[in-house]
Amino acid sequence: MKIIDEGIKNPAKYGPCPELTEAKLREALDEALKKIDANLEVFSDKFPSHNSTNNVYEAVENTGGWNQGFWTGILWLAYELTGDEKYRKVAEGQIPSYAKRIKEKLGVNHHDMGFLYIPSCVAAYKLTGNEEAKEAAILAADNLMTRYHEKGRFIQAWGNIDDKASRRLIIDCLMNIPLLFWASEVTGEQKYHDVAYDHFLATTNNIIREDASTYHTFYFNPETGEPEMGKTAQGYSDDSCWSRGQAWGMYGHMLTYIYKKNPQALEAFKKTTNYFLNRMPEDYVAYWDLIFTDGDEERDSSASAIGVCGILEALKWMDDSDPLKEIYDNASKHIVLSLYENYSTKDTPESNGLLLHAVYGKPQKNGVDECNIWGDYYYMEALARMLMDWKLYS
Repeated sequence: MKIIDEGIKNPAKYGPCPELTEAKLREALDEALKKIDANLEVFSDKFPSHNSTNNVYEAVENTGGWNQGFWTGILWLAYELTGDEKYRKVAEGQIPSYAKRIKEKLGVNHHDMGFLYIPSCVAAYKLTGNEEAKEAAILAADNLMTRYHEKGRFIQAWGNIDDKASRRLIIDCLMNIPLLFWASEVTGEQKYHDVAYDHFLATTNNIIREDASTYHTFYFNPETGEPEMGKTAQGYSDDSCWSRGQAWGMYGHMLTYIYKKNPQALEAFKKTTNYFLNRMPEDYVAYWDLIFTDGDEERDSSASAIGVCGILEALKWMDDSDPLKEIYDNASKHIVLSLYENYSTKDTPESNGLLLHAVYGKPQKNGVDECNIWGDYYYMEALARMLMDWKLYS
């Protein structure tokens, strides 16, 4: 199927953003660090819940869910940005909980091993050489490998692996397969690499629609492995485009491009990014589904935080002669500035999150117009990318 490239329909919207100075970025970082510092005691041996309630995260154990890695990743980002050992101490103190979780198989019957183990354990190994973290991350990669189906050549997202009704991938997993690429590099075993690339191809060849929007999930025939249909779980409808899913796709394609230098990945990034940017409201922060471009529907600040990180990564790899490069650079600045000025918790002292106005799952009425921890993480990552020569954890 040929995927249409819309281009950028209103380039003037993404003109220069002189307001985003280094001083403004430092101010945004300082405000974020105040929140992180206030959270260190409570979230030392516990973790923020997936989303806040009334803009306050509850404390949970590292025994279920898919979100804990983002808090540990925030600590590693704070450590890199400041050099302050207090962040490293808390982050390293959390590594045994990840090792215990994967060894005892506590809440890991799903595909989100990358979200759990890249910003926590792979980061710890890359930054400090922590061998316990390396071992835990490799075990997590092994666990992810068990969800691979030869028929269809994809990694099943949810449900027991023998459940034929659950034979689907989801766009989010493009963010998880870098754990397999990394495992292949550190172990020298090709099997991880091959499964990761198979899954990338199964995703990009099926989940992107002709207009460069994306499905959230895609089903495969359990008997033959043939692709069947796209559906949504968290978007407005099966035919709409869930904004966070589009952002996962943008960033996820770049993460495979880093390992494979596959032109298909870079082209898919550009087409899905153009679709995303063409549907940004005036303040550059997406609604929870891209079917909405104005009105009273909720925003999902996390979608814009994720998407901007994908854009900032792409800027490293795009040719200077590409006219999209300047547009993307400007867009990244507009988005980050708006996230700080209009969505951060700098003027919400009662909140222990970093970004307001995110949505976990609108159809499930789950975490609607709240903070969510992955939005906080990618907001911090965006600041790190703009303030230093930041290296990916995956």
